[in-house]
Amino acid sequence: MTETDALRHPEIREEVAKLCARFPDEYWRRLDTDRAYPTDFVNALTESGYLSVLIPEEYGGSGLPLSAAAAILEEVQRSGCNGAACHAQMYTMGTVLRHGTQAQKERYLPEIAAGRLRLQAFGVTEPTSGTDTTALRTTARREGDKFIVNGQKIWTSRAEHSDLMLLLARTTPRDQVAKKTDGLSTFIVDMRTVLGRGLTIRPIRTMMNHNSCEVFFDNMEVPAENLVGEEGKGFRYILSGMNAERLLIAAECIGDAKWFIAKASGYARERQVFGRPIGQNQGIQFPIAKAYANMRAAELMVQEGLRLYEAGANPGAEANMAKMLAADASFEAANACIQTFGGFGFAEEYDVERKFRETRLYQVAPISTNLILSYIAEHVLGMPRSY
Repeated sequence: MTETDALRHPEIREEVAKLCARFPDEYWRRLDTDRAYPTDFVNALTESGYLSVLIPEEYGGSGLPLSAAAAILEEVQRSGCNGAACHAQMYTMGTVLRHGTQAQKERYLPEIAAGRLRLQAFGVTEPTSGTDTTALRTTARREGDKFIVNGQKIWTSRAEHSDLMLLLARTTPRDQVAKKTDGLSTFIVDMRTVLGRGLTIRPIRTMMNHNSCEVFFDNMEVPAENLVGEEGKGFRYILSGMNAERLLIAAECIGDAKWFIAKASGYARERQVFGRPIGQNQGIQFPIAKAYANMRAAELMVQEGLRLYEAGANPGAEANMAKMLAADASFEAANACIQTFGGFGFAEEYDVERKFRETRLYQVAPISTNLILSYIAEHVLGMPRSY
C-alpha cells in the first residue's frame, strides 16, 4: 500500500481487502467461464454497506464522500476482483440524490441501502445514437398519471440483475425544442413490475463477463410519480452524475493498474531463466517501471478530481482527464504484465488474460478516449468543436 493510499480512507481499504480475500481468483475464473453474475460477491459488498456509502445516513447509508466510494472500487480492482458487477449503483445514485423528489428518496434509498433493492441498470445508450445522447429515439408519452415508453437501449449492463433502472427517454420531439438537449426526461423504472409486460431483456455475449444487455420497451407503463425532477430536463440530470462516474471508473482503472504491476513485478522477481530472475533484465524492468510511473501520475489526477468534486466545484476537465489517463495507465500495465508472463499470460490459471480483457473495456466505456480528447480540445483549449 502506497503512502497516498494510507492517507485516503485506509480503514475502508483494509476492510474491503479482507472482504475481497474471500473471493479468490478461482471464484472469478469460474464466473468468467460460465458468464455468470457474482451474486455472492455483490451480496457481501451490500451487506457490508459498501454499495450504500454515498446514501445519506437519514436513508440508511453511510453518507460518505465520493473519495470513499473511489477507495472501495479501487481496492476491489486491486484485489483482483471486478467491481463492474455493481459499480453503477454508486454513480447513478447522484441523479436520485440530487434531483429525486423527497417521496422517491424515502421510497427507494432505504431499500437500496438495506440491500432489498438493486439500482444497477442505466438505460441511456441506443444502437442508433451511440454517444450522441441527444439523438436517442426512445420516447415516453404522458397519458394521465403514467408515461408510455417505446424504444430500445443497448449496453444496459446488469439489467438482468437489477430491480431498478434509471432511464433517459425523449418526452418532447427533438424538432419541437429550442435546444437539442431539452425534451429528455429521466425516470426510475421498477423493472420487477414491467418485465414481460412491456419490457424485454436480451443478454449480449461479449469478450468479458460484463452482463451486458439490450432492453426493449413496447408500450411499457411508468407511473408519472417516477419522473425524476422536471420533465424535459433529464439530460442535465444525467450529466450532473457524469463527473462522479468518470472519477469512479478512473479509480477502478488505478486499482487494475496496481494489480497488473504487482503481478508483473512479482513474476519478474521469481521467474528464473538462464539461472537468474528475468526481472534482472532491463527489457523486463523498464516497461513495468514506466507503467508504474504513469499509474502514479494518473492517480494524482484522480485525487485532484475527487478533491474538486468534494469541494463543490465542477471538475469536468479533471474527471475526464482522470478517466482517460487512468484507463491508459491500466491498459499499459496490462500490456506490460502479459508481456512479462509471456505465453503463461494467455493461460487462464494466471488470471492475467481475464483482467486484460476486463480493463480493455475502459478505453471505450463509459466514454471513449477519443471523445475525451475532443472535450479537452473544445472545452479546455478553446478549439472549434470537432465533427
